[in-house]
Amino acid sequence: MSTTVAAMPHILDPMYWIGQGGVFEHAVLPAILVIVFIETGLLFPLLPGESLLVTGGLLAAAGNPDIWVLAPAVTVVAILGDQTGYFIGRRLGPALFKKEDSRFFKKHYVTDSHAFFEKYGPVAIILARFVPFARTFVPAIAGVSYMRYPVYLAFDIVGGILWGAGMTLTGYLLGTKVPGITDHLELIIIGILFVSLLPAIFSAAKAYLSRRRNRAAEAPDDESALSLRNPD
Repeated sequence: MSTTVAAMPHILDPMYWIGQGGVFEHAVLPAILVIVFIETGLLFPLLPGESLLVTGGLLAAAGNPDIWVLAPAVTVVAILGDQTGYFIGRRLGPALFKKEDSRFFKKHYVTDSHAFFEKYGPVAIILARFVPFARTFVPAIAGVSYMRYPVYLAFDIVGGILWGAGMTLTGYLLGTKVPGITDHLELIIIGILFVSLLPAIFSAAKAYLSRRRNRAAEAPDDESALSLRNPD
C-alpha cells in the first residue's frame, strides 16, 4: 500500500470498506448503498464518495456486484439521501447554522456549503454532487432556504443520475477496457480524491488572496488616519 493511502483515515478509504479483506468484503452492494445514504442523507460528510463509487464499478467489472444493479441502486439511494437532507434542512431551519463543532462536524461545512448554494443557485444541487462536504450539506441548505421542492427534486434527479450512475459506470468501463487497472487502484483513489478536492482548494486559495488584498487596501487608510492623529 502506498504511503499516501496508508496515511489516509480508514473511514475515507473505500478499500477499507469494500476491498479485499475489507469490513464489508462479502456485502459490497449493501455497504455502498448504506455509505452513500449516510453521507448524502444524514449530514455525515467524512465518508468516501466518488472513490467509493469508482471502486464499486471496478469491482463490478470483475463480476461482484452486478453493474446493472449497482448503477441504478446507487442513483436511487443517492436521490433518497438528498431528499432526506432537504427535509432535515426544512425541519431544522436556521438552527443548522448554530450547531456546535464536534469531531465529525464543523460549522464551516455549513457556511461553505451555503456560500456554494448562493453562488450557483439551483445548479448547485447538481454541482455539489461532485464536491466533498457540499454534497452532504447543500441539500439541507436548500431545505433551510425553502427552495421550491419540485425545482429541487428535478435538479436532484439529474445530479443523482450523473453522480450515482456516472461514477459507477466510469469505474466499470475502466475495469473492462483497461487491462490490469486494478493493480493501480491506490493511484486511482488518490487521483479521485485530489480532483474532488480541487474546488475546495481553489476556493480556500481564492478566499486567502481576497483577505490579503483587503488587508493591503486597508493598510494605507490606517496609515493616513494615524498621520492625521499625530501630525508632525
